[in-house]
Amino acid sequence: MLLLLHQYSPMKNYRFILEPYNGIKTRFVCPKCHKKNKFTKYVDLHTNEYLHDYVGCCNRKIKCGYHYTPKQYFENNNISLIKSNYFIKTEIKQKPNPSFIDSDYMTKSKNSKNPNYFIDFLTNHWNKEVAFELAEKYNIGTSNNWQGANVFWQVDINNNIRSGKIMLYNASSGKRIKKPYNHINWVHNILKIENFHLEQCYFGEHLLNEDKNKPVAIVESEKTAIISSVYLPEFIWLACGSVNNLNESKTKVLKGRNVVLFPDLNCYDIWNKKITVLTKLATFRTSTLLQEKATEKEKELGLDIADYLINLKI
Repeated sequence: MLLLLHQYSPMKNYRFILEPYNGIKTRFVCPKCHKKNKFTKYVDLHTNEYLHDYVGCCNRKIKCGYHYTPKQYFENNNISLIKSNYFIKTEIKQKPNPSFIDSDYMTKSKNSKNPNYFIDFLTNHWNKEVAFELAEKYNIGTSNNWQGANVFWQVDINNNIRSGKIMLYNASSGKRIKKPYNHINWVHNILKIENFHLEQCYFGEHLLNEDKNKPVAIVESEKTAIISSVYLPEFIWLACGSVNNLNESKTKVLKGRNVVLFPDLNCYDIWNKKITVLTKLATFRTSTLLQEKATEKEKELGLDIADYLINLKI
């Protein structure tokens, strides 16, 4: 399917490269911004095959910036890279057990009296009672890492605390603070826990224990899951945390469930393609609601279901 990469010497000490330009057939639709002929895939020089459909780089570095590297792909799929002679070989490594955080840290952060801009946003949109109900339900804590920062604690189906994602939001708009840098960190990084192995679970996974028969809805961001749970309580709302964190390993906890995926508008095709793999244990389908209703501009912006729901009056 690819051109032969004979121009690259086997003595080069790498195995995966961005495919050299050889006409429009070597450029694809970007998984994030959905622009045609802008996405360059990584090629495996051993096989002359693409590594994966969404492993690559968008040429629109400023306006899009999507770049999913082979290293990220291997880490997310538990594949190790070992250098040997002039090549890089891949092999499956034995999966270490996930590390856990002591529950005292979560309790302390949930009881903190320090500013929490995300909870302030929830309070401003609804009221204090609803905001604190959501904070308790989804284990939303407060962090001192930045003024007003919150913690989205990841508690698995066995009530083990995998870690907490620290983020910073604008209290008025509810938008993430990304300037002068993207404000994201992890509790285990702040605590400097040695040999900590982070194996993420779905945000909100602990809620699966409340009702074994209730259908499950999965979105990308924690904020979207929290907001959507108010408007559409007939689902248990979970978040995977990023577009590439929807994977087979997390599906085990959804065995026997009916699951509906609500991807962001710029991720519909990526998530829809994953269903063939994810359906081994659960029944999956992808909601077409946003895809059918959204304008081209909204698709380009990558809006999610919460962007629509939050404008409704309840």
